[in-house]
Amino acid sequence: MHAPLPPVRAIPVEPLMRAERLAKAFGGHAALADVSFSVRAGEVVAVLGPSGAGKTTLFRCLAGLAPPDAGSVRVWGQDIARTAGRDRRRLARDVAVVFQQFNLVGRLTALDNVLAGRLGHVPAWRGWSRRFGRADRLLALECLDRVGLLAKAEQRADTLSGGQQQRVAIARALAQRPRLIVADEPVASLDPATAAGVLDLLRDIARGPQGDDGAVGVVCSLHQVDLARAAADRIIGLAGGRVVADLPTSLFDAAAAARLYGNS
Repeated sequence: MHAPLPPVRAIPVEPLMRAERLAKAFGGHAALADVSFSVRAGEVVAVLGPSGAGKTTLFRCLAGLAPPDAGSVRVWGQDIARTAGRDRRRLARDVAVVFQQFNLVGRLTALDNVLAGRLGHVPAWRGWSRRFGRADRLLALECLDRVGLLAKAEQRADTLSGGQQQRVAIARALAQRPRLIVADEPVASLDPATAAGVLDLLRDIARGPQGDDGAVGVVCSLHQVDLARAAADRIIGLAGGRVVADLPTSLFDAAAAARLYGNS
């Protein structure tokens, strides 16, 4: 007799994040023009495109680090650029950012770096003095365990390998208990095997029970088409600041890749 299959968690119909007609220009040059797409909870969306396509500008807008000149980024219906006060702080917790360069404090331990993900959940004085409560420390240790680095909790971040540092950065993002993870070129500085492992981790996180409402959405920018095909559910093609492809990964074949990079 076969063992029963585990229950399948339903993914909400409404998108978790929706970018609508984003536009951003610098010095009269359009970095983004009429960019629209969405990300659902439990979904990994990869953004591909040639250098200069506007990926970094797009991700700054998605993360709330730069306001668009036009259009909006909404997380569960709330416009990131147009919220303030308590709603703004909550949205800042809901959207976790993973950077290419890790952005860790090298002299601090892996655990202390992960605890930085709790800053939006605790009084400011606790963050300044790094006096986090037991519950926060246990959560940070759980996040390190999730990325396979529990044994490195007390090791200085600057003594870890590049792949390990990126996993610490992902654990820090998880400690926020986010609804959306925005990863800007998270594997650009890693070797192929380590990069594949980091993307596998992000995919597992998207499927897993994170945050207050279950699965999270993950959107990441990549250069490597093969890694995007292996990790993502959908691929967004960006060229010249515009979306030129929005396809399920199974339909993003060699011809689609050639068309995307031919647009550069």
